[in-house]
Amino acid sequence: MTPEELAELESKALTQFKTGKSLFGKDGAFAPLLQSFLEKALEAEMEAHLDEDERKKGNKRNGKGKKTVKSSSGDLTISTPQDRNSSFEPEIIKKRETILAENLEDKIIGLYGLGMSLRDISDHIKEMYDTNISHTVLSQITDKVLPEVKAWQNRPLEPVYPIVWLDAMHYKVRNSGSVKHRAVYNIIGVTPSGHKDVLGMYLSESEGANFWLQVLTDLNNRGVEDILIACTDNLKGFSEAILSVFPKTEIQTCVVHQIRNSLKYVASKDQKKFMADLKLVYRADTKEIAEQELDNLAQKWEDKYPVVIASWRNNWDRLSTYFQYTKPIRKIIYTTNTVEGFHRQIRKVTKTKGAFPSDDALLKLIYLATKNVMKKWTSPIQNWGITVQQLSIIFEGRLKLDIQ
Repeated sequence: MTPEELAELESKALTQFKTGKSLFGKDGAFAPLLQSFLEKALEAEMEAHLDEDERKKGNKRNGKGKKTVKSSSGDLTISTPQDRNSSFEPEIIKKRETILAENLEDKIIGLYGLGMSLRDISDHIKEMYDTNISHTVLSQITDKVLPEVKAWQNRPLEPVYPIVWLDAMHYKVRNSGSVKHRAVYNIIGVTPSGHKDVLGMYLSESEGANFWLQVLTDLNNRGVEDILIACTDNLKGFSEAILSVFPKTEIQTCVVHQIRNSLKYVASKDQKKFMADLKLVYRADTKEIAEQELDNLAQKWEDKYPVVIASWRNNWDRLSTYFQYTKPIRKIIYTTNTVEGFHRQIRKVTKTKGAFPSDDALLKLIYLATKNVMKKWTSPIQNWGITVQQLSIIFEGRLKLDIQ
């Protein structure tokens, strides 16, 4: 390169850099350098491919083709060497590859995981990198996540989880011209070290105890031998499904779910007074005091709201499990807020979707959103050292600590 050509290159590069234009994309100052590098790398790969064995087979060069690839630096058209037997498989830019993976694919999958639509991603890539990527190509890129989803769904699990929360989210998916409802079953567990983990994510047409039984069986098949405490909503048959797979598990029905369901059947003018009396029940220091307060609640409100009081009495065994534990443990298990908080973070990503185009599209997005949420779960649950000691004593022989 002559001094004049170098000066011209530097001037063009500086101008493009100051104006925010791509240096490597179409008409970019450095585009010829990147193009030259890729073409020389392909030539070197071809030379290595056409070794003595290949030449004995009669294989040799067979001209060149043209290929346009997209990268975070823009579109590049490069010459690609070809061989007579078509057995050349380049590594730097693979056959049929039109995206430089290290440049753009991770960015595209990351944007998809943040809830951006394919149209928005396409517009973003065009604006940032001056390159057009069709919705079909974007969909193909995000589909590369699916094998990772399957592997994650089938990974081995810990043999024992001290606490597990189970709940489902509900979405709509387009199927054969109509919109179908889908339930996404999520299980969050606390490991013996006190860290939260999403143990599984399952898709079904509706939420029900029968499918939960399949979910729990899958956890067992993946290595879970025991769950000490399971926190659930009051879905009919749920407790029986859990006990059929993990018969020693203590089940805590979510008190907050019970309160919400109760208030649906209490007149708005009575709700404040009713809640004041109800708090004396679920905030009691002991189960005995709680049962006394439940009797008081019934005496005051049963004539007016018999169905509500009957619901508390019928579900009392599962609602009152937490009273046998210390307050730090009670605070963790008396509600399914842990899994509901997780669901709120997932819905921040999925809320812009009216109906997903397919089950796979739903799974892809929830999985990527789940990965982003789990990145924040780096510390154990607060005061877990004390909590796990208490659990190991209460569940003697079932939870072993790494201390002699």
